[in-house]
Amino acid sequence: MDKSNIENEWLFEITPKNKFFSLNFKEIWQYRDLLLLFVKRDIITVYKQTVLGPLWYLIQPLFTSITFTIIFNNVAGIKTGSIPPFLFNLAGIMVWNYFTACLTGTSDTFKSNAGIFGKVYFPRIITPLSIVISNLIKFGIQFGIFIFFYIFFYFQGAHLQLNISILFFPILISFMGILGLGLGMMISSMVTKYRDLNNLVGFGVQLLMYVSAVMYPMELIKEKLPKFGWIVEYNPLAYVIETSRYMLLNIGNVSILGLVYTMAVTVVVFFSGLLVFNRTEKSFIDTV
Repeated sequence: MDKSNIENEWLFEITPKNKFFSLNFKEIWQYRDLLLLFVKRDIITVYKQTVLGPLWYLIQPLFTSITFTIIFNNVAGIKTGSIPPFLFNLAGIMVWNYFTACLTGTSDTFKSNAGIFGKVYFPRIITPLSIVISNLIKFGIQFGIFIFFYIFFYFQGAHLQLNISILFFPILISFMGILGLGLGMMISSMVTKYRDLNNLVGFGVQLLMYVSAVMYPMELIKEKLPKFGWIVEYNPLAYVIETSRYMLLNIGNVSILGLVYTMAVTVVVFFSGLLVFNRTEKSFIDTV
């Protein structure tokens, strides 16, 4: 058979990436079935062989909200205005959980998928993308719980008002996911050489929660601890959570400058993560 005819029979040609910022949407679309398969895997395997199964999607945010309400609102005396403290905490925890799930899930991409990465080719970016999408489904379940309690407290007489800005809530959540994805890709690339980072991620996420205004309004930290207020002000996660509560519960303030800052940080973090991810992709199999 003529050589030129053989070459014409190739369906795909895999070549090394020459651009560090490469994000081939066409190729990702070609592997969409694999992406959906990974999403399904991420959802099913998390609570497989557990007694309560998918109920953990509901238990974790509910018990965390109850704990925060007892400790921070009843014991520490943090006020939430006319909003029931439980609903206030549930809104913050719901958004925070989505970020942490994206971050911790994607931060172990290379290590946990080294076996399959070393055997077959597919766009590596599909793996962290599947984690972000599967966690978005979990977020949707937890958002359903929030709506249930919103309606419950509304008929209990709580002063709850819908805010027109809630229409932009999906955009805000997408920025939370992209920020978690960017940070996760950066950490995943570094974990291939420095395994200690795995322990640091779990520890760091716990500390980060306390400076992300999850269980208190941003104004409170400025009022009580003005010397440390800058820690919260420079944290883009705090603006996302504060704005989420404004959209969902019509409480707190929205800082346009803070949101612009958050968007800029998200874009920089995502492309930085993509840069190191693409760079590590070429040689990680020799170090994992």
